This record gives sequence, C-alpha cells and structure tokens, in this order.
Amino acid sequence: MARQKTIYSCQQCGFQSPKWLGRCPDCQQWNTLVEEHPVAAVSHPRALPEPGKPLKLSEVTGRAEDRLSCGLDELNRALGGGVVPGSLILVGGDPGIGKSTLLLQACAHLATQGTALYVTAEESARQIKLRADRLDIASDNLYLLAETSLEQIRQRIKELDPDFLVIDSIQTIFTSTLDSAPGSVSQVRECTGQLMLQAKGDGLPTFLVGHVTKDGAIAGPRVLEHMVDTVLYFEGDPGHPFRILRAVKNRYGSTNEIGVFEMREKGLREVSNPSELFLAERPEQSAGSAVVPTLEGSRPILVELQALVSGSSFGTPQRTAIGLDHKRVALLVAILEKKVELSLAGQDIFLNAAGGVRLDEPAVDLAAIAALASSHLNRVINPRLVLFGEVGLTGEVRAISQPELRIREAARLGFTQCVLPRGNLKNLAVPDSIQLIGVKHASEALENIFV
Repeated sequence: MARQKTIYSCQQCGFQSPKWLGRCPDCQQWNTLVEEHPVAAVSHPRALPEPGKPLKLSEVTGRAEDRLSCGLDELNRALGGGVVPGSLILVGGDPGIGKSTLLLQACAHLATQGTALYVTAEESARQIKLRADRLDIASDNLYLLAETSLEQIRQRIKELDPDFLVIDSIQTIFTSTLDSAPGSVSQVRECTGQLMLQAKGDGLPTFLVGHVTKDGAIAGPRVLEHMVDTVLYFEGDPGHPFRILRAVKNRYGSTNEIGVFEMREKGLREVSNPSELFLAERPEQSAGSAVVPTLEGSRPILVELQALVSGSSFGTPQRTAIGLDHKRVALLVAILEKKVELSLAGQDIFLNAAGGVRLDEPAVDLAAIAALASSHLNRVINPRLVLFGEVGLTGEVRAISQPELRIREAARLGFTQCVLPRGNLKNLAVPDSIQLIGVKHASEALENIFV
C-alpha cells in the first residue's frame, strides 16, 4: 500500500513545506507548521454563468446595487449604506468585544425583511436564546442552527432558503472532504470558498465571524480577507464601554468608515454623535488637555488628548502613549526640545487619547504638542479652541486634508477658535462663529492657544 503523502502548513500565513520546520520561513513565526494531508479535489458547483466573449468597457451596463438596512445606522455606515445581496462580510474582533451581540441585533431587524438563519458553531441554541432574551429580541423569521459541519449547514440552507445568513464563527466550521482539524488553514480556506460560491450563486448576504490572533489580525490564511467582499474590525478598550466598528476593506463602499457603539446591559447602543460623547467628561480648566478634530473615513470626530509631564524619579524618563503611536510621540517630544526650546529631557511623559479611541493620522500632531506644552508649563488651553495640523521635523506646521469638515464639526459643538496650518486657510467656507488662526510653526501655535 502506497504511503500517504503529507504536507506541513503554517497556521498563520498558509506557507506549505514537505517537512516540519520549527520556524516558518515566510512569516517568521515559531511552531506554527502543522501536519496536514493534501487537499482533496473538490468539485465546486458553478456559481457564475458560462464565460462569454470579451466586452468593451463602454458596452457593459451596470446599475447601483440595492442595499438592505440592518436596522443599525452605524453598521450601515460602516458597510457603505447597507447590506448588498450576495455579499460576503467578515467581522473580526477580540473575544467578548460584542461580535455575536452585534450580528444578533442586526439579524433581528433583517428578519423583518425576510428569513434569517443564524448558524452558531461555538454556542448552543439555548445560549443564543438567553442572549436574545436579554436583548429583547423575538422574531418568528429568525432561525437558529447549532452545527459545525459545512455539508449539514448547506443542506439546511437548501431546505430553509433563507434571505440572510450568519456563520459564527468560520474557524469552527469544517468540511469532511479534508482530514485537517477545524480552524486549520486548509479548512478555513475551503469552507470560506464554498460559502462564497453559495453567496454569489444564490444572492445570499452572508456574515462570517472571524477570530483574531494576539496581534489583532484575523486568524487563518491571509487569503481569507481577499476572498470576502467586506472586512470589518470590531475594536474597543476593555476599560471603556465604547466600541468602534471599522471597515478596512469594502468592495461596495469606501474604506476606513467607522461606526460607534456603546455596550450596555441591553446590548449595543448606537452613538450617532460620538464627538459629544468623547468630550462629555472633559475638564475645561485643567492643564494638559487639548481637543483635536480627527477624521475617520468621511466622518469628523472631536477627541480630547490628555498629557501629563512630570519630573522623573528614575534614571531613564518614561514615554507612554495610549491611543497614539509611541514612536510618533517621541518624535514630537524631540521637536519640542529642539525647535520650541522646552526642556523635557528629564521628564516623564504620558499622552492619552480619551475614550479608548486610536488616532493614527498626522493631523493630531499639533494638538499633541499643545497638550504636552500645556502640562509642562502648567498653563490652561482655551477650552473653546481646537487644533489640527501635521508637524514636521523642523517644527513647521503642514497642511492636512479636508479641513472644512473638521472646522464645521468643531463649530457645531460650540468651539469658537481653531488653530490650523496656514496652508489650509485658502478658499475655506466655514461658519462665521469660529475664528481661524493660521500658523506656520509649532512655536507660533503655542503663542495663540493659552488662556
């Protein structure tokens, strides 16, 4: 009898090797290669029509996709306006962040527009029922299926013919055509491929819940994110009730759109005005506090930056940043020392984005410098003032994108002054209630911010 051939697949990146290796040569991770049998040939049903002749782009006719509302405006925003029929949506996030709660709430509303099937592969149907009772969800068109076999799931889909499908989670689904364990690279890839063909062939909107690794990336092969139409990351700080749903890939809309939720006893509540929520507990007469209008996709959000600068008790001063890139913070501290001539070498520095949000864009540089200088000098920044702008290595303040959206959001919330790059002052149509102060250097900005 011929010996059965095996391969070793990396569970992080999908790299395959004929022999076991302690370290994956592709992603450089240790002890991730697992023995698997070669993937058997699987006959997929054709989900697309027979190929025709090549067409000119001008000859192709198209129309806007009809979208279905999920009942949650913040989820609709992240999806680009709603659910597109036949789309495959991957939702990832840390354990306990609220992925199942979000999709159960969405299913409750989608069940009013058709039949929804919620496949739970990690919990029993009774556990889902208990969560639904806590969320006050009751619907005769919402069906629960506790199953992990892909063949059984597809059979039930054929019998029920649902209008919406949720798979929770894709890492626990397996197909009997493969010998590898559920959650392995080959199982995740094969199950996702068959669900994709089913979604495209039947026009069935499908949500997939994905586990994440300790690095925050969705577990499984990288091809998983390439196969789906939309990738949503559910983010949140365990110490805060706020949750941010961020779109990092969307074939039917813009990327980097976010939806903001607040976790409560009755489930997730939408936050239609996150700026007011993030600034609700802001201390207005305390040094070290600055407000920056940041942009998430096409949505302006006002966030408070808090800084604390104090004398160091150790030989090496601490540099701690929460919600910002610590390397960027170290760079801004060096600019303050060299170009603004503030002595920060022997100071412990702590910088925090209040509310548990994460700020990645360079437009927060000017506000971070203002908060650090305010704490170091113990001077209060004007509470009705906002700042934004990128700061270069020579201390210059560079223009940033879409200043009008940021200024209008600040004016709507009652702010009366805005310090911004001088290069952004041209052709701005903003309310008269807010005064614009253009600056070219970080030292010039600090002269205009204190009470």
